[in-house]
Amino acid sequence: MPAPTSSASTSPAQPSPLNPFPEVGPIADLVRDVNAIARLEGDFLLRSGQRATEYFDKYRFEAEPTLLARVAAHLEPLIPADTEMLAGLELGGVPLATALSLRTGIPAVFVRKEAKTYGTARLAEGGDIEGRRLLVVEDVVTSGGQVAISTGQLRDLGAIVDIALCVIDRSGGEIQALREANVELLSVMTKADLDQANSA
Repeated sequence: MPAPTSSASTSPAQPSPLNPFPEVGPIADLVRDVNAIARLEGDFLLRSGQRATEYFDKYRFEAEPTLLARVAAHLEPLIPADTEMLAGLELGGVPLATALSLRTGIPAVFVRKEAKTYGTARLAEGGDIEGRRLLVVEDVVTSGGQVAISTGQLRDLGAIVDIALCVIDRSGGEIQALREANVELLSVMTKADLDQANSA
């Protein structure tokens, strides 16, 4: 099977000085660069069992430090003023919450899909969340199912949660799971934005 390819350069990355707190640049440039690095072409087996010639690998834009810093710069203005903690969801929300915490000084917690059965047996790793207002942080939201589940679990632990923040909203419209959970979703870009960048 041929290796997946992206439109981004495949040459070995050369270490270079990183500005961890860049200014907010044009959103169109960020959409273009996220699309270029994360949209792959090849032969892919999907969760549904179907095969596809194109795949969007969300971890590629989170693993590239310069791009992650730019993403965080665009996420920061969307953070509600009363946010007390950033709740990064396993796995993709963790690097985003970390980058945002470094940029804003807001403490982060890392939310497991299931609480550990050993050690501290915690669902949310980090500080205490009871009575604190949390902003759920996720990379990509499609159906909103995991965001709704995690929000309910955090509320059961005493946290106040009513807003989620993501990089990419792939839903294409209202998300029933979040509406039923009374969670507002904020995003930097949508699937339509990425598709438009890909066709440009």
